[in-house]
Formats: sequence, C-alpha cells, structure tokens
Amino acid sequence: MKLAFTLPLIIGSLAVLSGCTTTGINANTNQAAPVESGQTLVQLGPRPYFLINDMDAGELKNTLQACASKLSAPSDFSIAHRGAPLQFPEHTRQSYVAAARMGAGIVECDVAFTKDRELVCRHAQNDLHTTTNIVAVPELNAKCTQPFVPADPATDRPAQAECRTSDITLAEFKSLRGKMDAFDPEATTPEAYLGGTADWRTDLYSTRGTLLSHRESIELFKELGVKFTPELKTPVVDMPYSGGYSQQDYARQMINEYIEAGVSPEDVWPQSFLLDDVIFWVNQMPEFGRQAVFLDEKPNEPNNVSMVYMENLVQQGVPILAPALWKMLTLDDKQKIVPSEYAINAKAAGLDLIAWTVERSGPLNNGGGWYHQSITDAINNDGDTFTVIDVLAQDVGVIGIFSDWPATTTYYANCMGL
Repeated sequence: MKLAFTLPLIIGSLAVLSGCTTTGINANTNQAAPVESGQTLVQLGPRPYFLINDMDAGELKNTLQACASKLSAPSDFSIAHRGAPLQFPEHTRQSYVAAARMGAGIVECDVAFTKDRELVCRHAQNDLHTTTNIVAVPELNAKCTQPFVPADPATDRPAQAECRTSDITLAEFKSLRGKMDAFDPEATTPEAYLGGTADWRTDLYSTRGTLLSHRESIELFKELGVKFTPELKTPVVDMPYSGGYSQQDYARQMINEYIEAGVSPEDVWPQSFLLDDVIFWVNQMPEFGRQAVFLDEKPNEPNNVSMVYMENLVQQGVPILAPALWKMLTLDDKQKIVPSEYAINAKAAGLDLIAWTVERSGPLNNGGGWYHQSITDAINNDGDTFTVIDVLAQDVGVIGIFSDWPATTTYYANCMGL
C-alpha cells in the first residue's frame, strides 16, 4: 500500500491559487517565484532552512540546499502529530490550521471520550490538567478525578492534579481553552500550575486554544483539504464505561463518525496502541481496516522484533505498523544511522511502516532524548533531523512521518519527490 501524493484544496485558512498564475516568495532570496495555476501555496517558514544550514556537510545537505528555490505542495508523507505542537497548543483549531498551512497532507486527532460519551480531540483521556486551563476554572476543577492540590515546599510535595475528559461533558469540555502541554510542579496556585512550558517551545500562541470535538475536527479537516489519522486513545477508566460502553463500542463510534460525515475510507488511517482495536477494524469495519495502524512503543526485544512476530501481525490482518522512530534505527560499526532488525523484518514481512515523531525532542545537541535513544551517539545538532528523516524515508522505506512541525517533513518530501 502506498500513500497517494495529493494537492488538496485548502480553503479559508490558506491562500488558494486557482484560475491564475501568481507568485510566491523564495525563503532564501526573498525573490518572487511563479506558482502554477490551481496549486495550493504551502508556507514553510524559516525552520527547514535553519535546519539545513545546521547540517553536517555532505551529499544530503547539498541536495536539500538545491531545493531551496522550489515551491512546496502538500504531501501525505508529511503527517501532523497533534497539529503543530512545537509552537501551537496541541489538538486545537489553531494547531491544526498551522499544520495544514505547512503542507501536512494528513492530520491527527487523538480521540478520547467525555462523561456523556462524546468523542473529542485530546492526546490522553487524563491530560486536561496539563493541556487546558481546567484547574483554573473552579467549577470544573472540582469535577476532576484529582482536583488541583498546591505544592507544599515544607514537605517537598509537588503540586498535584488529574483531570479526565470523562470527568466532564462535551459542553464543559468545549468551554475550556487549550494550552501548551506542561505544568509547574512547584505551583502553589492553579494559575501558576498552568506554566512550565519548555523553553524551546512558546506560549505566544496559547491565548486562544480552541478545543474541538472529533466531529468538529472532521469538518475542519475536510475544509482544509487534509486527510485523517484518528488515534483511539487507550482509556484510563474501566471498560465497559458506566457498565455499558465497551471498548468495541468506542472503536466503532470513532469510525462511524467518518461514515456519517461522508468521508472516504481511503482518506482515513485509524490508529491504536491496542492490537485488539486494529483487529476489530480489520474484521468488523474492513473498509476502514485496510489502512488501520498498529502503534508500537515497546522496547525492542527478541519476542517483538523477530520475523515470526512480524509475520504473525500480517496473518492477523495488520496492514500498517507505526513504531517510535528509534525502534526502526540503529548504528553500524562506523556510527552511521541504518535500519534496525525490527525495521528490516517488518518490511520483509510485508508491513508498511509509519514513523513518529520528529521535531518533538527540542534541541538535538545532546543526543535527542527518548525519540533518538537507539542512535544517540550520532545525534549532535539540530540538522540531524533531516538525516533521521532521510534514513527513515530512503533506507527504512516508511510511507509517512509524524512531525510536531510539519514544514520540515513537507520540505523533504517535496525535495525528494515523495
């Protein structure tokens, strides 16, 4: 299976160029360059060029530099992870629009459910205390599983809170404001608890984070002309929920909202970390199961790296495997980044692969952290982002890459003709 390369019509939030030839601005020269009639103008901004300039000298850097004057089009290889959360509050309207503006062909809504069993876009069922202003809204904070408790400096007890989507109704959820995913463990007030944003992110765009239901995300993505990759989040409450809402009900409800919205199954890549969810879609909703994605972040061990394991996934009907990027990469004896045994066996078994997540680790001068744990010794500058993308695309052969800042992956996809 291959992801189609598309030029979607992005309406309203993006500049749409139809019926005429106009000009775009080359990010390096500031000179106008022609844009073909009917082509959507993607706005990459300065970051891809900054990363290229930071790369080690070599053939890849030369190739990417040679594409600097090339205008970019949207690409399904570029998948927006929670929107564009490097700078915008994740899973908000603003974050999604930014991702589409940067040429992401596919955008993710992580799907959780509310107290009244409505589906909403949130990375986890229990992250409202770090991704919204809920603890600073007294009447909703009181409904949290763990309402805000201030830090106690005398005992070194950190601030505490846990607020779940299932603690509140859809209407209450929609009244919240999205913010950067962070908290201040030393906070003694709810307002201070909302801080803690990493210094390599920003709160400049956190003032109007508009939360969306899953249905609203579908309509927005249709309007933006992007495709869909919803992730069914693993519940933190016991299932069946309230005695009657089963995991299969939850999995079916998510797909049904695409059916009701008239979305083609070819435009949807449903995801889950639970293999049972993927198998359910494959067997019970096969039109959507053909592009179901099994997410994997488990440590690489013999029992889940072997060819036998990969072939078993294929036999169960899994079409796409999406591991954390470090699982698919390793270093050879020359400290060069190469495909891991995991990636080699997965491809040999016939599984398509999607990688996550680039641009999520902050500055890469100290090895890249969790997302680069298998290749730490080869990661020492921000330009290595492109090196990782290149190995994933050319050597591993992934069909798409999730990014917290899609412009970078969009640039690469256009330069390489993906």
